[in-house]
Amino acid sequence: MAKAKVYYIDDRATSLLTSLAYKGAALFEQAGLNECFDKGDRVAVKCHMGVWGTTHYLRPFLLRVICDKIKEYGGIPFVTDTTTVLFTPFDSRVLAQDYYFTAAAHGFTQESMGCPIVIADGEAGLDDKKIEVPNPIFTKHAYVARGIVDADSMIVVSHFKGHPMGVFGGAIKNIGIGCQSKRGKMNVHLTTHPKYGLASELFVFSGEACGGLQGCPWGPEVAKTCETNCPTGAIKVLEDHMEWDRSLCIGCFGHVLFPLACGVWSIPDEYLQMCAITMGETASAIVNHMGRDRVGYINYAIDMSPWCDCVDWADRAIMPNLGVFASRDLAAVDLAVLDMTMNVLGCEGSAADELSAMAVGTEKFTKCGGLLGYIPQWIQCNVVRELGMGSTDYELIEGDAYSDYKKCWFPRNSPERPCGQYLKKAWAGITVTPPGGFEYLPKLRISYEELSKRPSNSEE
Repeated sequence: MAKAKVYYIDDRATSLLTSLAYKGAALFEQAGLNECFDKGDRVAVKCHMGVWGTTHYLRPFLLRVICDKIKEYGGIPFVTDTTTVLFTPFDSRVLAQDYYFTAAAHGFTQESMGCPIVIADGEAGLDDKKIEVPNPIFTKHAYVARGIVDADSMIVVSHFKGHPMGVFGGAIKNIGIGCQSKRGKMNVHLTTHPKYGLASELFVFSGEACGGLQGCPWGPEVAKTCETNCPTGAIKVLEDHMEWDRSLCIGCFGHVLFPLACGVWSIPDEYLQMCAITMGETASAIVNHMGRDRVGYINYAIDMSPWCDCVDWADRAIMPNLGVFASRDLAAVDLAVLDMTMNVLGCEGSAADELSAMAVGTEKFTKCGGLLGYIPQWIQCNVVRELGMGSTDYELIEGDAYSDYKKCWFPRNSPERPCGQYLKKAWAGITVTPPGGFEYLPKLRISYEELSKRPSNSEE
């Protein structure tokens, strides 16, 4: 069987031709992603537009050039993502209307993308379709956002970085979690599973670790939030502790981050490892449903912070930027990035430095991505391979940046109509320089040699 092909160009840039955005556009064609759809097809451009407060989500222009490419080949793109579960009481993507607001604040609008923005699982996150996982290892079904599963094809554009449950977030996570409805995300996170679910005996509850209304570390105004954020009334915050009714808990995740930080709950490694497995399974289910030849992948391995764009902050990158990867194979495109991260040094002062993951040969995401516990970084790719939806036997091909500036120019300009032609009309009859010209001193008041020295600490 032929090796899967992964195309790669590094992140260095010295001209418009080597802009990272246009490297992505070039690989779109070289990897044959234009063959994933036919003219007139509705093409979902799956990405993550970031939660309120984070800063490492992909720049909107990286998505814009891909949308333009899809239109160039006759597809009808829409940029899409889904709502999230209740990770924190103040998340900005729980409702679709809140996500549209957040996306716009981050620069993702119909005007900036040149196509619609669609939150694909509806206002409350339950507009979905149940599909089967092929030859499952553990999880039997996926619940996929209807706006995505009904598309004719999909181009998955991912920010490659760490992830607290998958240990890394790339194309597999972007589909396996990102294409799921709220119901689907609860399924992937095993929220009601009798052994691994958040209400199971696997999760140890220590209500006395909660400071209660009087001792909450976030203050009295926030103290009641863990209770009021619970949609089923399973949590009660009393004066000096917390109480939890397991029988009412549906595992919605609303109780996770705040009480986790206080030590009220712990998250066992076994649970996290199972979530990484289910993530690979549900990603495989979607690819199987849409057809392997109808889905293409682009990974931007830049700004690789330890955790994902779902958390409302972005830590220092744990390693230098690598560049952009593109493939028609789900497992190969993520594995190629993981393999390359093994061959670079970590960044000083980052989580890689703190967690002894600086050396070449270190599994950096195993060490730094799973900050909630131990998760080997290879699980997702192995699952996708085992389910027949991707290959881990790949060939890394060095791609070529564009050599023709016409592919990169600002679309309103051309050699026949460069921007100066527009100024020619705008400046007609106007003297641009002021009367008498611009004014300068006869010579430097302070010598060039003095200005070239390190600034003195003295104000004299």
